Amino acid sequence: MTESTPASNVVRNDEKQRYEVFHGGELAGFAEYEERDDETVFIHTEIDGAFSGKGLGTVLAQNAVEDAVARGRVIRPLCPFIKAYLEKHPQYDAHVVGKGITR
Repeated sequence: MTESTPASNVVRNDEKQRYEVFHGGELAGFAEYEERDDETVFIHTEIDGAFSGKGLGTVLAQNAVEDAVARGRVIRPLCPFIKAYLEKHPQYDAHVVGKGITR
């Protein structure tokens, strides 16, 4: 399991509708989402190339998914990156449209 380290952290920026991952105090990437009824729809994830290879995408995906689950949201992963993360982590299936949730 990947944890946030002192060098990296993830915050939910409701104003910009995205989760942001910071590394060494700098914005390293983000996962954009939309709130639709009871769903959090992940639409785009991006990590700055200057920060690639540090596992920040995984840290970002894990924190974003866990926050959505903790808030009782249903996850709809339209973003290929978040979808791939969820494919590798079936423990979240009960919260994901197309997995544990049929709509």
